[in-house]
Amino acid sequence: MILNTGGRTDTVQYYSKWLLRRFEEGYVLSRSPLFPHKVTRYELRPDKVDCVVFCSKNYRPILPRLHEITDRFPTYFHYTITAYGREIEPGVPSIEESMETLAELSKLVGRQRVAWRYDPVLLTEEYTIQRHLETFAHMASVLAPHIDRCIFSFVELYKKLETNMPELIPLSERDMDTLAQGLGSIAAKYGIYLQTCGTNGDYTRCGIHASGCMTLDILGRANGIAFKNLKHRGMRQGCHCIESRDIGAYDTCLNGCKYCYANKSPQKASENSRLHDPYSPLLLGNLQDTDTIQQGVQKSFLAKGATYGQQQLEL
Repeated sequence: MILNTGGRTDTVQYYSKWLLRRFEEGYVLSRSPLFPHKVTRYELRPDKVDCVVFCSKNYRPILPRLHEITDRFPTYFHYTITAYGREIEPGVPSIEESMETLAELSKLVGRQRVAWRYDPVLLTEEYTIQRHLETFAHMASVLAPHIDRCIFSFVELYKKLETNMPELIPLSERDMDTLAQGLGSIAAKYGIYLQTCGTNGDYTRCGIHASGCMTLDILGRANGIAFKNLKHRGMRQGCHCIESRDIGAYDTCLNGCKYCYANKSPQKASENSRLHDPYSPLLLGNLQDTDTIQQGVQKSFLAKGATYGQQQLEL
């Protein structure tokens, strides 16, 4: 099983003590976002989890104790650093501070396990194509020695975004082509492997690789382990990632990003965060009498006889 810790919320930045405790106790409970009384239990043991995948905009809170997970499990880290300021990402550290933290993370876990995410790419009167390219170039020059690859995506214009970001300027095909050509050229200059996320657009002519940011090939190469050759179903249209299990909860991220898909509103996330109990096996709240707990299916993707470090990873 691939464990995803950051698809629904920034667990690392706001709930790192809870996350570390779950690994210490060896299990976690995850409430279904569609069926509130359905709870799934996952065992957090090396024989049950093939790889732990992180995604965050600030790894600073977990760095001192990250070894408690990396010493035991194969891992991979997505670090999102964009061009935007606090008017769009209120809870996110500055670009310079974020890049410094990424460099420290890379030193701890190895650059082969760190992906820089520059997404979503969106346009406003302030964040123009030119500003994106200038900012991306600056960041690329700093981050190139510390990352495995860079992943970007164009913003999806879902309905909630029209309300949260009325200043948004829709991206035209020409805009996307111009951005792709610019980003591809900059990435090539600094020797960065650049790929898309969640898009079926073909930008290979710009030196940009296809989507699939959480594949068994990427996770295997990063950790020196062998996975089975399996088809990747993806998590949504345009996605080419391997299936994973997310242990977070929607409407709990306090970053307050205006383009966020995981929160109904910053107010809702703030209200829910008050229900967080770092000692609970659930990220949000505690078990109720009406809850039904089921054991999650944790099938392994490892090739037979695969090893990680000195450990034999049996199926």
